[in-house]
Amino acid sequence: MSTTPMPTTRTKVLLVDDHDLIRKGLRHAFERDRQFEVVGEAATAAEAVRQAGALQPDVVIMDLRLPDGSGLEATRALRKNNANMGIVVLTMYAGDDQLFGALEAGASAFVPKTAPADEVVAAARHAASAPSAFTAADLAEAMKRRLAPSGPQLSPREGQVLRLLADGMSVAGIAKQLFVSESTAKTHISKLYEKLGAANRAQALMTALRLGCGTAWRRRRRPRTGPAAPPTAPNR
Repeated sequence: MSTTPMPTTRTKVLLVDDHDLIRKGLRHAFERDRQFEVVGEAATAAEAVRQAGALQPDVVIMDLRLPDGSGLEATRALRKNNANMGIVVLTMYAGDDQLFGALEAGASAFVPKTAPADEVVAAARHAASAPSAFTAADLAEAMKRRLAPSGPQLSPREGQVLRLLADGMSVAGIAKQLFVSESTAKTHISKLYEKLGAANRAQALMTALRLGCGTAWRRRRRPRTGPAAPPTAPNR
């Protein structure tokens, strides 16, 4: 009867969490995998840094919140001392701020405590082989959220109106450009002002710039061929 050969060199793991029950669960998960060997446990950030220095584990499973400080600070300290150590941040608070905090601190992986134990083990396997390559299940979506404009999102039509206002066009000119009636153009302008919290053209343009909505019209704005028409209602 064939058996799976024992790895010649096992991956040493240090578990850091202030809850004994969680450490026991993690130890059980890692001990089921012959690739890993749990060499120590710690319940505080200071103890984690001390034990990591003494035991030199290949991977540290680091809780984000510890009684004496942040797991991110401990992660920074470990990363400063050892560029080749894998560090998996494990947390109950798995928001974007925590994810990017782990990335900036030098962690190798970020896993919420709600994830299955096998996912933590998989993250540790990644951390051991590529300690400087950050991974997280929600990383792509978190990046999209981080890079998305924080201000109000303008519709394509509202973007057109904003660009025409920036060009100094009157309501009549905007209506002509958009092939709509002046009444409809006034409605578009009023809705744009409402979305930007502006009372007039100047406020709308300044607010759009401040919130990042003005990038498109600044980039696509055409040179004027004549004097700008004076603004007309609705400007308030």
